[in-house]
Amino acid sequence: MLNILVTGGAGYIGSHTSLRLLEAGNNIVVLDNLYSGYRWAVPKEAVFYEGDIHNRALVADIINKHDITAVVHFAGYIVVPESVSNPSKYYQNNVISSFELIDICIQQGVKHFVFSSSAAVYGIPSTTTVDETVEPNPINPYGRSKLITEWTLQDLGFAAGDEFEFVALRYFNVAGAYNGGMLGQATPEATHLIKVACEAACGKRDGMAIFGTDYDTSDGTCVRDYIHVEDLAEAHLDTLDYLSEGGQSTIVNCGYGRGFSVKEVVKTVKEVSGSDFSVSMETRRPGDPPQLIADNSKIKKVFNWQARFDDLETICRTAYEWEKNLT
Repeated sequence: MLNILVTGGAGYIGSHTSLRLLEAGNNIVVLDNLYSGYRWAVPKEAVFYEGDIHNRALVADIINKHDITAVVHFAGYIVVPESVSNPSKYYQNNVISSFELIDICIQQGVKHFVFSSSAAVYGIPSTTTVDETVEPNPINPYGRSKLITEWTLQDLGFAAGDEFEFVALRYFNVAGAYNGGMLGQATPEATHLIKVACEAACGKRDGMAIFGTDYDTSDGTCVRDYIHVEDLAEAHLDTLDYLSEGGQSTIVNCGYGRGFSVKEVVKTVKEVSGSDFSVSMETRRPGDPPQLIADNSKIKKVFNWQARFDDLETICRTAYEWEKNLT
């Protein structure tokens, strides 16, 4: 049993992970400023603090009061187009605030740190799939902010020696909802494809747009590796087990190792929902790579992670079922 601080634990991925960590018998403390998260999403068994990760005094107090030995860090902005139009927002929160959090954790003796990174650090890779040895080359401020935080962990962790170990999990496209229907993505003004498509299927939008039909892919639309949120939550549990057993700092991809195009995803959402919603074809958005697919051999080998929901229909169905009941 671990005492774990989850930053951003009221958000989409953070709430699912908090629930899974609780189910495994851990004690969970959630710190969230509720910018894009919801108090109702925090499991009732978790201790909740409303606040910011750059509040060093608050973080130190939480660590000491609850004897925190591991931190799972989700708190960050994630909208790629917004990062292009307002990069200062992303550097302030995703980089500077993350540094403050990491620094105070090391000062207070936290041994283990799990960071919510992103496949956006890879930019536009030259290979069909990317493993962790591919040189990062992000093409937008969001991806750069994640990479800088990875560097921060590496440098501060090296200086701390054996007293601090971290794992950065590079998420590919996270989607779907808890199969019991109690949790899902409720982010306002969401930009994630499956969320947007499900909103259109439920009549919450007049329709949706596909941005870019001239990419060098099979049907001209972007290709992404979609991972179900429950499988991603399980990856965090496996990561903490790895660190607790003496694992050293490392960086790991989180994906299924195969991709689907935007058009394939929209078609699947239409099929699971029975709704033939309107879809318009628009020009490319800035900052979108043509395709990103994970080589996930490392996470399976090092963490013994096994996917349970590696199926696009399941991902889209659970997302749609959640969306149609979300008011």
